Amino acid sequence: MNIEQKLAEKTKEALKVLYGADIKKVSFENTNPDFEGDYTLVVFPFLKISKKKPEETANDIGVYLKEHSSEISSFNVVKGFLNLVISEQFWLNFFKDINGKPLLLDAPKENAPTVMVEYSSPNTNKPLHLGHVRNNLLGYSVSEILKAAGNNVVKVNLVNDRGIHICKSMLAWQKWGNGETPESSNMKGDHLVGKYYVEFDKHYKKEIEDLIAKGKTKEEAEKQAPLMLEIQEMLRNWEAGDKPTRELWEMMNGWVYKGFASTYKMLGVDFDKTYYESNTYLLGKDLIEYGLNKGVFKRRADNSVFIDLTADGLDEKTLLRADGTSVYMTQDLGTAVKRSEEVKFDKLIYTVGNEQDYHFKVLFLILNKLGYDWAKGLYHLSYGMVELPHGKMKSREGTVVDADDLMQEMIDTAKQTTQELGKADGLSEQEANELYSTIGLGALKYFMLKVDPKKKMLFNPAESIDFNGNTAPFIQFNYVRIKALLRKAKEGLLNFNDMDVFTHNVQLLPKEKELIIKLYQFNSTIKQAANDYNPSIIANYAYDLAKEYSQYYHDTPILKEEEKDLILFRLHLSKTIGLTIQTSMKLLGISMPEKM
Repeated sequence: MNIEQKLAEKTKEALKVLYGADIKKVSFENTNPDFEGDYTLVVFPFLKISKKKPEETANDIGVYLKEHSSEISSFNVVKGFLNLVISEQFWLNFFKDINGKPLLLDAPKENAPTVMVEYSSPNTNKPLHLGHVRNNLLGYSVSEILKAAGNNVVKVNLVNDRGIHICKSMLAWQKWGNGETPESSNMKGDHLVGKYYVEFDKHYKKEIEDLIAKGKTKEEAEKQAPLMLEIQEMLRNWEAGDKPTRELWEMMNGWVYKGFASTYKMLGVDFDKTYYESNTYLLGKDLIEYGLNKGVFKRRADNSVFIDLTADGLDEKTLLRADGTSVYMTQDLGTAVKRSEEVKFDKLIYTVGNEQDYHFKVLFLILNKLGYDWAKGLYHLSYGMVELPHGKMKSREGTVVDADDLMQEMIDTAKQTTQELGKADGLSEQEANELYSTIGLGALKYFMLKVDPKKKMLFNPAESIDFNGNTAPFIQFNYVRIKALLRKAKEGLLNFNDMDVFTHNVQLLPKEKELIIKLYQFNSTIKQAANDYNPSIIANYAYDLAKEYSQYYHDTPILKEEEKDLILFRLHLSKTIGLTIQTSMKLLGISMPEKM
């Protein structure tokens, strides 16, 4: 039981003894920095049972808690707020218990919830871009945080590898590729396929312009353009299993998958299972008959099938076209059912941008109406789009911000900044290159994840690589500072492995107490981030801890302290803070350098 739970139980006891009331829920919050105290109880909800003024009620509870809780050293009352000061010995005992150990929560138990997290979901007609970077980093980090909070996690990817958009790249390569391959062009496979997607669009636009010039409307021109008719024919051939079409599809998708694997490796994300739309696009058709029999779906006169959601504040949604073909929603319904059969999940989280909010409202509502109990555990992790200072991205025009180029740009910028600041001095070439990669990719990931997922974000590469401020390089620098301090201590033959030498003889400085409290809050921070599916909570925790330590390091002598007990304590404190910073950043997928 943590201190907040202990205080809550004791407060319930106090309310029972003092006022004869059984209160089920009592919660504390961190004390406002302007007042003395560690935890604060707001007493206004208890005035009906105390029949006293706020100050008197707070004082009554404070006196009881101080008399009956050894953890409380003092209290003060500010209007209706009871501020409790936790004893220094409690914090020292906590620090002794956790010193040198990982602060993560326990590993998942046998009966731990199973959470499936879907993220990435790329198309095989182009490389991963800036939007995919946020998606992948968010999905991966949420998965790691959920693991740290004690869940069994299954990370999945759904690859959109079929359809009209895929045929565009295939047809363009057939027409204008001249047999070009990743090897012959020295180009990553996903980049090569993306090149032909852009090439298709260029020729398609020209055909539309020509048809409009001949008197066609824009809508007529888009439908009647020869290239559009050809890709529709190609898609029909693919669905019919035409061998040459399938072989071309397999070859070009193979190029893309190799390219994706390289990007995922550099980005530091992975998956436990990958689903392919080519295997799932027919799923869901069986559900149509099931839904019709249950009266959940209805059939129109033209033979199409739909669900009427107007009573739920939504629209009618077609689930099967008049010609019997399925739509994306049908496929998503079938895929969800398939996943529930393969993995008995308690939660399924879809990491998808907020432009799909309506789609997921409809998807979840239909599955609930079909009577699937597990549908109550479906969640759309909706996130805002990423923009750059010079505007939005447009992939069809070839102006997309490519993920590979972005990562390389970050590494190059990190190299320039690091060299200018002299932080790579004394490192070998290999060590320096590893440092540039660690700083550059860390800066990218942190900048993407420190913002609440729900918010739209403006990504500025130049701002992200700054050794001051709320950035990964600042946090990494303070971690390296701690590692250097510990190395220097060992070089001076200081043995700081025995906590018993000093734990009971140390009087904490105010900043030391603040740092230990911050360490104490680590596990509750993980729980909050897991409950909210929000890595920014971890990111900002890591920054706050690094910032507080930076001030402590600057203001407090450590190796130059005269008392050996204090030197040892401060080294232990530094070591534990370093470990906690490293663990926090690992949950964001960020590596930490050992030197800079």
